[in-house]
Amino acid sequence: MTQAKKSYVEHVAVRVKDIQWHINFFYEVLGMDVREIEGPTDAPRQYWTLGGMQLISTPDFEAAPSNDAGWLAHLGIMVEDLDGALAAAQRWCVKPLPQGRNWLQLPDGLAVELIQASGDAVARVLAINPRA
Repeated sequence: MTQAKKSYVEHVAVRVKDIQWHINFFYEVLGMDVREIEGPTDAPRQYWTLGGMQLISTPDFEAAPSNDAGWLAHLGIMVEDLDGALAAAQRWCVKPLPQGRNWLQLPDGLAVELIQASGDAVARVLAINPRA
């Protein structure tokens, strides 16, 4: 089978109880800055980051436990500095997961796998304008 095109995930949409906590976490730990906001900036209904996250404010949402087959298995996020991101995440009271030191569980139950990127891969992907 010949592969005609290559693809990548442009964004992942997740429902979160506390959107501001998640905005701050993804910005301060992973450097994912704002791309777009729906609603007031101090209490957005939706928030998109550069780097592919769409956060949907759902205050009454209850996520399945991380070991259950729930609404989302996990997010795989390429990072420029795995050790730096893991150190920054410790201030956010995230829980380690048994899959390895690069697996974290956020307070709403979302599992995140941080993956060390090679070379300038993160910068190259972030230079892509998905709306062009």
